[in-house]
Amino acid sequence: MNESQPPPKNIVLIGFMGSGKSTVGRELHQRLGYSLVDMDQVIERRAGKPIAAIFAAEGEEAFRDMETEVLEELMLEVLKEVDAPRRIISTGGGVIGRERNRKLLRQLGYVVWLHAPLAVILDRTGRNRDRPLLHTEDPVARVEALLALRKPLYAEAAHLQVDTAGLDAGELAMGILESARYFFSGHW
Repeated sequence: MNESQPPPKNIVLIGFMGSGKSTVGRELHQRLGYSLVDMDQVIERRAGKPIAAIFAAEGEEAFRDMETEVLEELMLEVLKEVDAPRRIISTGGGVIGRERNRKLLRQLGYVVWLHAPLAVILDRTGRNRDRPLLHTEDPVARVEALLALRKPLYAEAAHLQVDTAGLDAGELAMGILESARYFFSGHW
Protein backbone atom coordinates (compact mmCIF):
# COMPACT_ATOMS: atom_id res chain seq x y z
CA MET A 1 0.00 0.00 0.00
CA ASN A 2 1.41 3.40 -0.92
CA GLU A 3 0.80 6.82 0.63
CA SER A 4 -1.47 7.96 -2.25
CA GLN A 5 -3.99 5.18 -1.69
CA PRO A 6 -6.72 5.91 0.82
CA PRO A 7 -6.28 4.00 4.07
CA PRO A 8 -8.67 1.18 4.88
CA LYS A 9 -11.76 2.28 6.78
CA ASN A 10 -10.48 1.16 10.15
CA ILE A 11 -10.45 3.43 13.18
CA VAL A 12 -7.19 3.13 15.09
CA LEU A 13 -7.03 4.42 18.67
CA ILE A 14 -3.72 5.53 20.13
CA GLY A 15 -2.87 7.33 23.35
CA PHE A 16 -1.25 7.07 26.72
CA MET A 17 -2.35 4.46 29.26
CA GLY A 18 -5.54 5.59 30.95
CA SER A 19 -6.61 7.80 28.04
CA GLY A 20 -9.69 5.69 27.30
CA LYS A 21 -8.66 3.61 24.29
CA SER A 22 -10.27 0.37 25.45
CA THR A 23 -13.47 2.05 26.64
CA VAL A 24 -13.89 4.16 23.50
CA GLY A 25 -12.97 1.15 21.36
CA ARG A 26 -15.81 -0.87 22.91
CA GLU A 27 -18.22 2.04 22.37
CA LEU A 28 -17.24 2.38 18.70
CA HIS A 29 -17.58 -1.40 18.29
CA GLN A 30 -21.11 -1.24 19.73
CA ARG A 31 -22.13 1.64 17.46
CA LEU A 32 -20.59 0.38 14.22
CA GLY A 33 -20.57 -3.38 14.65
CA TYR A 34 -16.98 -3.47 13.42
CA SER A 35 -14.69 -6.09 14.93
CA LEU A 36 -12.74 -4.79 17.89
CA VAL A 37 -9.04 -5.63 17.98
CA ASP A 38 -7.61 -4.77 21.39
CA MET A 39 -3.91 -5.31 20.73
CA ASP A 40 -3.06 -5.80 24.41
CA GLN A 41 -5.67 -8.58 24.64
CA VAL A 42 -4.37 -10.21 21.46
CA ILE A 43 -0.83 -10.22 22.85
CA GLU A 44 -1.92 -11.55 26.25
CA ARG A 45 -3.91 -14.35 24.59
CA ARG A 46 -1.00 -15.34 22.36
CA ALA A 47 1.56 -15.19 25.17
CA GLY A 48 -0.75 -16.96 27.61
CA LYS A 49 -0.02 -14.39 30.31
CA PRO A 50 -0.79 -10.79 31.26
CA ILE A 51 1.28 -7.92 29.94
CA ALA A 52 2.85 -7.37 33.37
CA ALA A 53 4.11 -10.97 33.28
CA ILE A 54 5.47 -10.49 29.73
CA PHE A 55 7.38 -7.40 30.89
CA ALA A 56 8.70 -9.26 33.95
CA ALA A 57 9.75 -12.42 32.12
CA GLU A 58 10.78 -11.17 28.69
CA GLY A 59 11.21 -7.40 29.02
CA GLU A 60 9.64 -4.39 27.39
CA GLU A 61 11.49 -4.83 24.09
CA ALA A 62 9.98 -8.31 23.61
CA PHE A 63 6.54 -6.87 24.25
CA ARG A 64 7.18 -4.09 21.71
CA ASP A 65 8.23 -6.76 19.19
CA MET A 66 4.88 -8.46 19.78
CA GLU A 67 3.05 -5.17 19.11
CA THR A 68 4.87 -4.70 15.82
CA GLU A 69 4.06 -8.28 14.84
CA VAL A 70 0.33 -7.72 15.46
CA LEU A 71 0.35 -4.50 13.40
CA GLU A 72 2.17 -6.24 10.54
CA GLU A 73 -0.37 -9.09 10.59
CA LEU A 74 -3.27 -6.64 10.49
CA MET A 75 -1.63 -4.85 7.55
CA LEU A 76 -1.09 -8.17 5.72
CA GLU A 77 -4.80 -8.94 6.11
CA VAL A 78 -5.65 -5.56 4.58
CA LEU A 79 -3.28 -6.14 1.67
CA LYS A 80 -4.57 -9.67 0.99
CA GLU A 81 -8.26 -8.87 0.97
CA VAL A 82 -9.82 -6.53 -1.57
CA ASP A 83 -12.74 -5.93 0.77
CA ALA A 84 -10.99 -6.36 4.13
CA PRO A 85 -13.25 -6.24 7.18
CA ARG A 86 -13.46 -2.89 8.91
CA ARG A 87 -12.11 -2.80 12.44
CA ILE A 88 -11.71 -0.72 15.53
CA ILE A 89 -8.08 -1.17 16.60
CA SER A 90 -7.16 -0.23 20.16
CA THR A 91 -3.41 -0.07 20.70
CA GLY A 92 -1.09 -0.08 23.67
CA GLY A 93 0.18 3.26 24.92
CA GLY A 94 3.77 2.74 23.77
CA VAL A 95 3.06 1.36 20.30
CA ILE A 96 4.09 4.69 18.76
CA GLY A 97 7.65 4.33 20.06
CA ARG A 98 8.82 2.69 16.86
CA GLU A 99 8.87 4.51 13.54
CA ARG A 100 7.76 1.32 11.77
CA ASN A 101 4.69 1.16 13.99
CA ARG A 102 3.75 4.79 13.38
CA LYS A 103 3.82 4.15 9.63
CA LEU A 104 1.78 0.97 9.97
CA LEU A 105 -0.80 2.72 12.13
CA ARG A 106 -1.40 5.39 9.49
CA GLN A 107 -1.62 2.75 6.76
CA LEU A 108 -4.18 0.78 8.75
CA GLY A 109 -6.76 3.56 8.87
CA TYR A 110 -7.92 6.73 10.59
CA VAL A 111 -5.66 7.24 13.62
CA VAL A 112 -7.24 8.98 16.61
CA TRP A 113 -5.03 10.11 19.49
CA LEU A 114 -7.02 10.01 22.71
CA HIS A 115 -5.38 12.49 25.04
CA ALA A 116 -6.04 13.10 28.72
CA PRO A 117 -4.44 15.56 31.13
CA LEU A 118 -1.86 14.27 33.60
CA ALA A 119 -4.28 14.40 36.56
CA VAL A 120 -6.85 12.30 34.70
CA ILE A 121 -4.24 9.74 33.65
CA LEU A 122 -2.94 9.45 37.21
CA ASP A 123 -6.46 9.01 38.54
CA ARG A 124 -7.33 6.33 35.98
CA THR A 125 -4.05 4.41 36.19
CA GLY A 126 -3.59 4.74 39.95
CA ARG A 127 -6.29 2.15 40.56
CA ASN A 128 -4.75 -0.42 38.23
CA ARG A 129 -1.86 -2.61 39.42
CA ASP A 130 -1.42 -4.14 35.94
CA ARG A 131 0.62 -1.26 34.52
CA PRO A 132 4.24 -2.49 34.46
CA LEU A 133 5.69 0.87 33.42
CA LEU A 134 4.27 2.42 36.59
CA HIS A 135 5.91 -0.07 38.97
CA THR A 136 8.36 2.53 40.20
CA GLU A 137 8.99 4.58 43.33
CA ASP A 138 7.73 7.74 41.64
CA PRO A 139 4.91 6.90 39.19
CA VAL A 140 4.05 10.59 38.72
CA ALA A 141 7.56 11.40 37.48
CA ARG A 142 7.45 8.29 35.28
CA VAL A 143 4.15 9.34 33.68
CA GLU A 144 5.44 12.89 33.13
CA ALA A 145 8.63 11.60 31.49
CA LEU A 146 6.78 9.13 29.26
CA LEU A 147 4.24 11.77 28.23
CA ALA A 148 7.01 14.20 27.30
CA LEU A 149 8.71 11.51 25.22
CA ARG A 150 5.56 10.20 23.54
CA LYS A 151 3.51 13.34 22.79
CA PRO A 152 5.41 14.23 19.60
CA LEU A 153 5.17 10.60 18.46
CA TYR A 154 1.41 10.49 19.04
CA ALA A 155 1.11 13.75 17.10
CA GLU A 156 3.15 12.31 14.22
CA ALA A 157 0.99 9.19 13.97
CA ALA A 158 -2.45 10.76 14.50
CA HIS A 159 -4.90 12.18 12.03
CA LEU A 160 -6.99 13.56 14.91
CA GLN A 161 -6.34 14.44 18.56
CA VAL A 162 -9.24 14.25 21.02
CA ASP A 163 -9.13 15.33 24.67
CA THR A 164 -11.02 12.68 26.65
CA ALA A 165 -11.28 14.60 29.95
CA GLY A 166 -14.85 15.46 30.87
CA LEU A 167 -16.44 13.43 28.07
CA ASP A 168 -18.02 10.01 28.32
CA ALA A 169 -17.38 7.19 25.87
CA GLY A 170 -20.59 7.90 23.95
CA GLU A 171 -19.70 11.55 23.41
CA LEU A 172 -16.18 10.63 22.34
CA ALA A 173 -17.46 7.98 19.93
CA MET A 174 -19.89 10.44 18.33
CA GLY A 175 -17.13 12.99 17.74
CA ILE A 176 -14.74 10.39 16.37
CA LEU A 177 -17.40 9.00 14.01
CA GLU A 178 -18.20 12.44 12.63
CA SER A 179 -14.50 13.14 12.05
CA ALA A 180 -13.96 9.71 10.51
CA ARG A 181 -16.84 10.20 8.08
CA TYR A 182 -15.29 13.46 6.95
CA PHE A 183 -11.84 11.85 6.73
CA PHE A 184 -13.12 9.00 4.58
CA SER A 185 -14.85 11.56 2.31
CA GLY A 186 -18.32 10.13 2.54
CA HIS A 187 -17.31 6.63 1.43
CA TRP A 188 -18.10 5.18 4.83
